[in-house]
Amino acid sequence: MTAAPPDGGDAASDVPDHGEPARRAAPGTPAAADDGHTHIAHTWQEARQRSFDCATPIPPGPVPLRNALGRTLAADITALQDMPHYASSAMDGWAVNGSGPWILAEPGQRLAPHQASPIVTGGLIPPGAKAVLRSESGMMTTDDEGLPVLALGGAARPGEPKNGQHIRKAGEEAAAGDVLVKSGAVLNPAHLALAALAGHDSLQVQGKPVVRILLTGSEVVTAGLPAAGKVRDTFGPQLGAVVEMLGGICAGQVKIGDDYGEWLAALADDGPESAGREDGAGPDRGSVLPKDPGETAADEAPADVVITTGGTGRSGTDHLRRAVAELGGRLLIDGIAMRPGHPAVLAELPDGRFILGLPGNPLAAMMALCTVGAPLLAALGHGNLPPVHDVPCGEMIEADPGRTRLMPFRLLYGMASPARHTGPGMMRGLAAADGVLVVPPHGVQLGEPVAAFALPWGAPIQAAEPAAAKAKAAPRNAPRKPSASDGPVDWSALLG
Repeated sequence: MTAAPPDGGDAASDVPDHGEPARRAAPGTPAAADDGHTHIAHTWQEARQRSFDCATPIPPGPVPLRNALGRTLAADITALQDMPHYASSAMDGWAVNGSGPWILAEPGQRLAPHQASPIVTGGLIPPGAKAVLRSESGMMTTDDEGLPVLALGGAARPGEPKNGQHIRKAGEEAAAGDVLVKSGAVLNPAHLALAALAGHDSLQVQGKPVVRILLTGSEVVTAGLPAAGKVRDTFGPQLGAVVEMLGGICAGQVKIGDDYGEWLAALADDGPESAGREDGAGPDRGSVLPKDPGETAADEAPADVVITTGGTGRSGTDHLRRAVAELGGRLLIDGIAMRPGHPAVLAELPDGRFILGLPGNPLAAMMALCTVGAPLLAALGHGNLPPVHDVPCGEMIEADPGRTRLMPFRLLYGMASPARHTGPGMMRGLAAADGVLVVPPHGVQLGEPVAAFALPWGAPIQAAEPAAAKAKAAPRNAPRKPSASDGPVDWSALLG
């Protein structure tokens, strides 16, 4: 991870050479540190489209109920048995057969006519019972021979209890085999409760990408005020949450230094036991429950994507490309003609895992994540390419030939104005932003529509309304009725 320069400008690894194209392995070929191939980095549009097109959706699979919230159902939820599966009491009181007074029988035995037995809400209706008498409607008394009997009390209503009263019948909510929730539904808490009532322990849901995060940099500290030459970890507190917002499942973070051996071991290892894990989560597609029969344990599911921070430059401590090459991987994206975030890398390993290499500067990394990571996770998770909408630009932005600029912006009076404090190593501007402008190399004029995308945690971007539509929708002022003192009448307003 490369610390931001003091003035907030681009770190050396984030600045493309304006004299000639950077030298790197061509995308889609085996990775190499520098094999002499020369090509121009992907444009911003090409990079996001390529990252979306290179992935196929993860197949559906089962997840435990408690982990299915918010997931998209891949198979109908049906009742595995009648709901409820037995007749039960809806009240505390007595199960009775026939009219009273009733002789008390032992709980659970078949009731003969004029017999009763105590029962609680949800209790199993005993054989022979025809109704339930509420506790407030009955009272214990004695018959003519002094034997205890149950009789109607003062709160009883005329004719109480009627046959079937206060009994929840078996199959009253659903019969076995009934479809309760159709495939395609986004599961909410009520769905999960209904599935549990129906007898399910897990549900078949659309796949979501499992993401492991590899935090790098010997100069990074995770707490307190860093000394000179050290920097605070900005990725640990945010990347996992952003991955979840983008539709992934964060399966934990691993911290390593700048040694190549550590890089190689961390990228080669897809298990949960890698050294340096910072949290207890295991890589899974949703399961965090203890291992049960028929359930995949949380720590057994492989990662689909590994996100690394730093190491995408070409200094002596930047090992991503070399490690990918040694593992037999290939580079899909090796640099993007944009700023910040130029040195982002997307690679694929022989085992199918994607490696997303983010630059070391925090804003540059977040822009690379939005450009490459968001489309990749969307494709893996059955989603669509994240939308881009035009917004009116709040100021003139000069041309910067050869690269797209991503600028966090604030909405002021309905126009998007670039935020301050947006150097590649800064986060202040992004923290207050309403979205990100995608400024083309030729620049933007004041008021001109410019492409923009929403932040993972922000509100959707509202597309700019065309000027012609605004003019058509704007109501015309009705002509004022002239008065005698107005002088000559100007009828031109009526001509439109």
